Amino acid sequence: MASALGNATEWFDYGIYAYGIAYLSGALFPGTTEKATLFALATFAISFLIRPLGGLFWGPLGDRYGRKTVLSLTIVIMSAATLAIGLVPSYAAIGFWSPALLVLLRLVQGFSTGGEYGGAATFMAEYAPDEHRGFYGSFLEVGTLAGFSLGALLMLGCSMVLGEPAMQAWGWRLPFLVAAPLGLAGLYLRSRIEDTPVFREIEVIGAKERGHLRELRDLLRRFRMPLIVLGMLVVALNVVNYTLLSYMPTYLQLRLGLTSEQALYVPIVGMLFMIPFLPAAGALSDRFGRKPLWWASLAGLLVMAIPAYELMATGIAGAIAGFVLLGLLYVPQLATISSTFPAMFPTHVRFAGVAISYNVSTSLFGGTAPVINSWAIGETGDILIPAYAMMAACSVGLAAMPFLVETAGQSLRGIGTPGT
Repeated sequence: MASALGNATEWFDYGIYAYGIAYLSGALFPGTTEKATLFALATFAISFLIRPLGGLFWGPLGDRYGRKTVLSLTIVIMSAATLAIGLVPSYAAIGFWSPALLVLLRLVQGFSTGGEYGGAATFMAEYAPDEHRGFYGSFLEVGTLAGFSLGALLMLGCSMVLGEPAMQAWGWRLPFLVAAPLGLAGLYLRSRIEDTPVFREIEVIGAKERGHLRELRDLLRRFRMPLIVLGMLVVALNVVNYTLLSYMPTYLQLRLGLTSEQALYVPIVGMLFMIPFLPAAGALSDRFGRKPLWWASLAGLLVMAIPAYELMATGIAGAIAGFVLLGLLYVPQLATISSTFPAMFPTHVRFAGVAISYNVSTSLFGGTAPVINSWAIGETGDILIPAYAMMAACSVGLAAMPFLVETAGQSLRGIGTPGT
């Protein structure tokens, strides 16, 4: 709960931003609808540019002072920034300062998030029993989709209750204010539990890294291959993630002509359908290994991306069916992140290794996916651009798979690399 609620808070922010783009862009940005939407998507991407700095800052701190300490700080910063976005005055009220404040708050979110996911995944993996790490780790991603779905449902609910004029004027702000109680609940849970047994063991024997620079040198010198392999897998993971989850409402509304409400129905139904399959996929990875599930997911998405997007273009029913198809193919990756990625590094560099590699790759290829997809469709007129992006990303992931070490059932204890 402590890990998953923080992850849910992070993705709640992404959900309300992504699913409220139409309202937020009109309130905080100047220009035509399409231009304002592109600016809003670019601002979404901007926060990812600073995530590697967050990973560089928070990751080594988590390996020196504990996972719990860093995770308690990141959830407070993240929630406060999300709350503040809901209070930014409109462009009509303060002009240029409106988008400027939004960019600043997105940068704060990106910096805090740079430590959130790597820490939460490490925290979850180190607490889970070795033989069931895939199953327990999958609940971190239940938090991901639950937070995303909650954000989308809140935005949809406000839209249905308040109506379009009120949403454009002030209603879009309400979901952002919910971040405060979510963050406080996550902070309470994280502050009430001990740090992971795996971390406390190396703390007792004095095997922790002694400084930022020393740990970064160790990572680059001794763990270069895991950093590269994880980064390549994250290209596949997060291009699919942000194209499918974050960009989908904008794509369905602007490119396929669905109404704003229909554009929200599709991913909400799809994500709620995906959630129960996550623990099942995690349990399968405990039995058969992480690699078979990743192979199946990457290959399936590579083959089915174009047919699924063609199906989406047929109408609301086809859009739901296409989203569900891609979502189910994506589940084996999503369900096994927190059991696969932390196990690629030994305990004393685990938080930093995951945080840095994950966030560098995400900042370059994941968070930029929505704005690049939108720009490329505008330039070419080809509505299958998101499918091509998924296929290219999955090809990168497939290239990394032969170098991924199988760690299902392996212990995470000590300062040795699991599975080697």
